Amino acid sequence: MMFADEKELERELSRPSEALVAEAAEWQEDVIVLGAGGKIGSGVATMARRALDEAGRKEVRVQAVSRWTDREARDRLESVGVDTVVTDLSDPAAVDGLPDAGNVVFLVGAKFGTSTNSDEAWMTNTVLPAYVARRYARSRISALSTGNVYPLTSPMTGGPVETDETGPVGEYAITCRGREQVFTHGARTRGTRVALVRLNYACEPRYGVVADIARRVQAGEPVDLSIGVVNVVWQRYTNEVVLRALGHADTAPFLLNLTGPETASVRAIATQLGEKLGVTPNFVGTEGETSLLNNAAKCHALFGYPDRTLGQLIQLQADWIGAGGNLWNKPTKFERRDGNF
Repeated sequence: MMFADEKELERELSRPSEALVAEAAEWQEDVIVLGAGGKIGSGVATMARRALDEAGRKEVRVQAVSRWTDREARDRLESVGVDTVVTDLSDPAAVDGLPDAGNVVFLVGAKFGTSTNSDEAWMTNTVLPAYVARRYARSRISALSTGNVYPLTSPMTGGPVETDETGPVGEYAITCRGREQVFTHGARTRGTRVALVRLNYACEPRYGVVADIARRVQAGEPVDLSIGVVNVVWQRYTNEVVLRALGHADTAPFLLNLTGPETASVRAIATQLGEKLGVTPNFVGTEGETSLLNNAAKCHALFGYPDRTLGQLIQLQADWIGAGGNLWNKPTKFERRDGNF
């Protein structure tokens, strides 16, 4: 399915499934989305609001927290019934003044530029979560993390599962592991119910690994094969799993890998995109023996498979870029092996 414009795309990205609507019907307290001004936040907040509305729970509020430098994005959320809150989450006093909410979705993080400004990574990814863990000690928290907390592994292993040892490489990954530990500390010392969602590469036509590769193929730029295989997942499914993880939050933190079921060849993705765009891709480098991978079998057993396959994501991307669709200038840098972003 091709989307006519970004408005139609965003409506699909925020579409709740029947399963989420059924779960939202049981939510007894308000929902607050922290870091709602980022790539994922708008879709998560809107999906929560739509799920509650469809469940007949209009009295449960959804509040979206950000500094809101983008007034248009804020207006779009308010137009669908999401309340917006302007707050600098790096200020502990501001965090203490946030509205009460029984359901907290934590999407705040610093990735790009962290190799040169590592203090920013530590502040945003570890100190700020401590403020939130203290403020919402009696809530249940679904906190977005990353598969970067795992070491690079061989595709032959199937990728790390939640019980495997972590092995973060680089300041970004190390501080993300720190964020997990801060929330885990809150769970142990305050009895906070926590879910930690380790995401590998959510994709939609404007952003993600598939968009990065498509942009390079179309422009005739070389596709780097340093990371030879990747895990990707449809953004709508990502938004839903982050919300449904609230129902599994526990004082022994619930760990969940979130990605698609395929271990996808970067070369194959580029080749398929090239065929659809009428361009022969160029490659640089060679595939390494290891990649950043994530085994999400547990997620699929709980929530089902993503509603778009890898092949459908590739086709959607080719259609979007071929039609001149908007691309965000936010490269994922998935090809980095050293963890420096």
